Amino acid sequence: MLDIAHADRAAFDPALGTDYANRIIAEGGARIGPDRRRGRGAGINPAGRFEPFARRDIDDGWDSLENLPAFRTEVQVEKPRTIITRNTSPDISFDRSVNPYRGCEHGCVYCFARPSHSYIGLSAGLDFETKLFAKPNAAQLLERELSRPGYAVRSIAIGTNTDPYQPIEKQHRIMREILEVLEAANHPVGIVTKSALVLRDIDILSRMADKGLARVALSLTTMDRKLARTMEPRAATPQKRIDAIRELSQAGIPTMVMTAPVIPGLTDSEIERLLEAAATAGAKEAGYVLLRLPLEVSQIFKDWLLRHYPDRYRHVLSLLRSMRDGKDYDAEWTKRMRGTGPYAHQIKRRFDLATKRLGLNQERKPLRTDLFVPPRGAGVQLSLI
Repeated sequence: MLDIAHADRAAFDPALGTDYANRIIAEGGARIGPDRRRGRGAGINPAGRFEPFARRDIDDGWDSLENLPAFRTEVQVEKPRTIITRNTSPDISFDRSVNPYRGCEHGCVYCFARPSHSYIGLSAGLDFETKLFAKPNAAQLLERELSRPGYAVRSIAIGTNTDPYQPIEKQHRIMREILEVLEAANHPVGIVTKSALVLRDIDILSRMADKGLARVALSLTTMDRKLARTMEPRAATPQKRIDAIRELSQAGIPTMVMTAPVIPGLTDSEIERLLEAAATAGAKEAGYVLLRLPLEVSQIFKDWLLRHYPDRYRHVLSLLRSMRDGKDYDAEWTKRMRGTGPYAHQIKRRFDLATKRLGLNQERKPLRTDLFVPPRGAGVQLSLI
């Protein structure tokens, strides 16, 4: 019997080479059967890095694995004490964010947020996309935090960790309630999403945009439907995202396209095509991020790549490591988003030339902060005077 805890470490040690990695993944038995993970991105469900034990399914000879249930979406209620998350990262443009959900049903196999599930004793693999947590009191918490004396207004980013418009938002409508609080307070917001569900809230967003308070970015990785289906199984199709850019732009909402992540050897050939499609639809700004594989994401992405594109496995990892100082990932500030080296420079140069040709990123107006009015609604502590 293979020691999975040992095998997982060995399989993804670059020093051992990809041949050994391929053999361990194929023989280790750590993969979940296709029927159980149908419609999901990850093919494995490894124990989190903080867990003392790793578990795997073993057939007892009675074909019992065939009787195991499929992974289904489960939503639990989480009641945090605060909702605004602060950061001091020097290589991102915002210092605060809100996440209505923990985990994401979109199942993007490359999602850098996957390791966050390890902090609650769950797997960054299939657990991340099936065991979800909703924060139904998010709007009330936000209203309370915005009303605190001395609150300094800066744009709130939503969708920087998990997608606020993932499928369960249709029922929970937490994002809608958050936008209602922000609109009432004239508070600026920037949204990143892969979902056309954002169009449901176009009424609020257009009113906020008229005041210079809202901006929306659609993440677009590929125009290849087959690739998108396997890589981002429950996100909107590429064309749906392009259509969303068009409708948002026509409604007067400043719209951006994020060609993220750029996966070398797999999607980097589409950079110009993605930018052209978005610009034609009305996007005025664009950005990109190189594929990031922190912690458990490396293992999950490699397994996916080996299952769906085994002929590109070596090439993709070789290009990626050439931009990450020989590693799968380099978390150093400024390097983590774009990488270094000749190939990283080539990607940046292509992106810059394409955006210039298409008239993107010519002008970016900051969202307004001077209109803010502190909330005075239910759940807000009133002044004694």
